[in-house]
Amino acid sequence: MSPAAAPSLRIERSLLRGGVSALACTDEVGRGALCGPVTVGAVLVTETTRTAPQGVRDSKLLTAQAREALVPRIQRWAPSWGVGHAGPDEIDRYGIIAALRLAGHRALARLSVEPDTVLLDGNHDYLTVPEQAALFGPPAEVDRVPPVVTMIKADLRCSAVAAASILAKQARDTIMLELASEHPEYGWAENKGYAAPEHLAALRASGPTVHHRRSWRLPGCGEEDGTGGGPDAAWEPVSSEEAAGQSRVVLDPGLGTAAYDPSTEPGEDLVDDRC
Repeated sequence: MSPAAAPSLRIERSLLRGGVSALACTDEVGRGALCGPVTVGAVLVTETTRTAPQGVRDSKLLTAQAREALVPRIQRWAPSWGVGHAGPDEIDRYGIIAALRLAGHRALARLSVEPDTVLLDGNHDYLTVPEQAALFGPPAEVDRVPPVVTMIKADLRCSAVAAASILAKQARDTIMLELASEHPEYGWAENKGYAAPEHLAALRASGPTVHHRRSWRLPGCGEEDGTGGGPDAAWEPVSSEEAAGQSRVVLDPGLGTAAYDPSTEPGEDLVDDRC
């Protein structure tokens, strides 16, 4: 599928025809950022759910204005939706994978109907609680985690997953814009907490804030070469455009869509295998 092609509900409807009555479609944002929360969006679909609003795409393909305009349309369209966050303190305490699970559980808990199955973007099920995490990790925040189906690039193929990505990104961006007013030197209004040049420069000059993930190897947080910090995560510098979730070439100004190579998403090769 071309990155510019519109997603559909074909895969979601196939799962629903297989005996699922309520399907939760989820996506996350903020996994590779240096500060702020990690956020998961969830959109519920059923057999009676109609085609998604025009313009719904993976959030990384949309301009900020397009995402903002789509949020109320998605909220009216979806039978139910939810957004959950896990803060930097929880990321530092439990690790990024467990923090994703907390955020995902919080998103699912906001749904008005308990789903039978969850369609999760990516190739790793971070929602299901591993046995060792049940003993030593953060507690589950939903009574029951339904069966999880993972799908790589589901945000490009599945309308409901793309819608969840828009809700999650808009919610997280709003938080980062609020934090940016308190700490303007880090450039969070533009980079949303990712490793953009101005963010890295501010870290080296001023060190981390309480909103940073201090267990990560952050500039200004340890060794003089700027690679200090804990061993639990790794990051790579990105451009300001990548950090903001935008690309360089707008393909459809009417929809706000932009060319994007998902293989270069900031933070995709993050290393943190804690449960």
